[in-house]
Amino acid sequence: MVGKLNNKGFTDIVPVDDFSREDKNLNLANKAIREKVDRTIFFEWLKKNYQDVDFIFHLGARTDTTEFDMSVFDELNLNYSKEMWDACVKYGIPLVYASSAATYGLGELGYVDNHSIIPELKPLNPYGESKNEFDKWVLKQNDKPVFWVGLKFFNVYGPNEFHKGRMASVIFHSFRQINDTGKVKLFKSHKPDFEDGMQLRDFIYVKDVAEVMYFLMTYREKPGIYNLGTGQARAFLDLAKGTFKSMNLEPNIEFIDTPEDIRDKYQYFTEANMEKLRGIGFNKEFYSLEEGIEEYVQGFLLRNNHF
Repeated sequence: MVGKLNNKGFTDIVPVDDFSREDKNLNLANKAIREKVDRTIFFEWLKKNYQDVDFIFHLGARTDTTEFDMSVFDELNLNYSKEMWDACVKYGIPLVYASSAATYGLGELGYVDNHSIIPELKPLNPYGESKNEFDKWVLKQNDKPVFWVGLKFFNVYGPNEFHKGRMASVIFHSFRQINDTGKVKLFKSHKPDFEDGMQLRDFIYVKDVAEVMYFLMTYREKPGIYNLGTGQARAFLDLAKGTFKSMNLEPNIEFIDTPEDIRDKYQYFTEANMEKLRGIGFNKEFYSLEEGIEEYVQGFLLRNNHF
């Protein structure tokens, strides 16, 4: 997002984060910024500098879906986000924040970004719960920022995720597996109506995510919670084949059992309904899965490049 803003001529940018990890700091190398602010002192900084702040993108969160200590999510995802919201209300600052498609759980109620179903959603893990709890809290607030949007990110992939470990995208892990072993391991299907590798996800390229956020920064008209996927579910098999093709290799795919501890919570289908975002005027085409994988693998992963 910082790179997107730089490309649009914005250089007076203040990244807020925990900057203690050098591998993560590489994402800000060669970016034009004003200063870095540690997340623990951000609200003190904002109190002194709010008159200089035109817009806030709140993307920071603990995103580990295997973390089950709810207190971690309460602190970093829920309470910090509430404090961010209240600050934006107090200082009159527009806000875009990251929600998640993890809020939809198994998709029992579909994948439509309708506010009325948010209280009924059943996320599958504490991470998804924390995101949905904040969405529910937001919808109950009488005091709102001058403009606000929550974005339910679906399966985001693309440059600058070297630091994310096991929470990096499947494409990143597939690339690493191919480099290390010459093959990719995918989960078998444990449902008779899905063939192996035909579990479906809505994969969205990170550049499209940044494009939508930039659109919202300039748009500022219809607040709400919006889906952010491509609207087109694709199979993990397509993803694996696309990664091999981008590396100029023949596919070599092995299917393994889905671990029993996550088998009953494993999503076989996610697909964002994108009518709401399209309805407010975002009309740019998203990268296809093949286009996104090719650019990511050939332009970044094979070269060990950051964006």
